[in-house]
Amino acid sequence: MNKEQKVVEYYVLCNKLKNVIRTGWIDWKVKRERIESIAEHIFGVQMLALAMKSEYEYDIDIMKVMYMLAIHELGETIIGDLTQFQISKEEKEKIEHEAVHKILCSLLDGDKIEELFLEFDAHETKEAIFAYQCDKLECDIQCKLYDQEGCVDLNHQEGNNTCNNDDVKKLLETGQSWSSMWLEFGRRKYPYDEHFLSVSHYVNDNLISESFSIEYKKND
Repeated sequence: MNKEQKVVEYYVLCNKLKNVIRTGWIDWKVKRERIESIAEHIFGVQMLALAMKSEYEYDIDIMKVMYMLAIHELGETIIGDLTQFQISKEEKEKIEHEAVHKILCSLLDGDKIEELFLEFDAHETKEAIFAYQCDKLECDIQCKLYDQEGCVDLNHQEGNNTCNNDDVKKLLETGQSWSSMWLEFGRRKYPYDEHFLSVSHYVNDNLISESFSIEYKKND
């Protein structure tokens, strides 16, 4: 296989993620003309990472973080988007790592890219920990945006196995909204530091889709 073919085949494979809708939104029966794809999630989490680094001045290599986030869903080009409520963490890691290795083994820099993927998945270095927090919080922020649009009806969740999760069920029984439940779930489950916790609380307590606007003026 020549270099040109490798470049194009890798691109075409990753391009699939533009058309793979996030499973969580399907499970919760999000009603909207367009629902977020995995590729859009990747963009969103990278933009969130830039903002978090900017405002809280984390001592991290942000370019390394951006690289990690660019490839953190790479395995889903083969295995699809499997949620924590569908498959165990151990089982998902096994099949996902095998898929990523299969995808990258033909690229000259494949080993280096795979090392970054595995570093992200281990959540041990400061860049990986930061990237992981961005990945989880981005999902909850998107949830809040959908909730504000009225895209989810909690009274019609037939067949949604996520509702049977003990933690999810308990939070919903308190009368919280869909997005408030997920934001609280995230704060309890994920190792958010004080800054990520602060942003999560802000999202929960405010309308965020119209929180600010930027006006562009034409030059005279």
